[in-house]
Amino acid sequence: MAPLPDRIVLASANPKKVAEIRDLLAAAFGDAVELVPRPDDVPEVVEDAPDFVGNARLKAVALCEATGLAALADDSGLEVDALGGEPGVRSARYAGDDATDLDNVDLLLNELLRQGAVDRDDRTARFRCVLVLRYPDGREVVAKGHVEGWITGARHGSNGFGYDPVFQPVEGTGTTFAQMSPEKKHAISHRGRALATLVAKLRP
Repeated sequence: MAPLPDRIVLASANPKKVAEIRDLLAAAFGDAVELVPRPDDVPEVVEDAPDFVGNARLKAVALCEATGLAALADDSGLEVDALGGEPGVRSARYAGDDATDLDNVDLLLNELLRQGAVDRDDRTARFRCVLVLRYPDGREVVAKGHVEGWITGARHGSNGFGYDPVFQPVEGTGTTFAQMSPEKKHAISHRGRALATLVAKLRP
């Protein structure tokens, strides 16, 4: 087990992702750790690693070095079997560097149709999440989580973000992540599972 830092800076600049991480860590540790938002003056990190672990590490190291605090970074994405694992590490920028969630989902649905993947069995997918907690002395804790599911034919629900409106988890009740309450989503989501693994590795 690793020590729980008194303060952790969050590397993500995505407010919805930060909110999820804050909720889950607060449920685990209460006020035992202060979560510090990403400073505005820290430049964006070029995420050019070939996998989720590498990209999470790049962000964690950059924020740790910039602030002198332990830094928690997340890298996550969607892997669709019919598309050879795409969008994968490019999930946030699948439709281009300035793509919106709507752009990315539109491209995903169109690509599946182009591949002739219409039936549910042809639209299997999974969300993956990797968390890296980097300490100022160079130590790190890595935690992973994933959830299996399918890509629906159209958007359903207005909660969540990213690909949530078109991802239906196997362990759910037939709804997409975007149709679930945050609590129900956290219980089975890739990020919820990664954070649960991280919490188990930390010593208050």
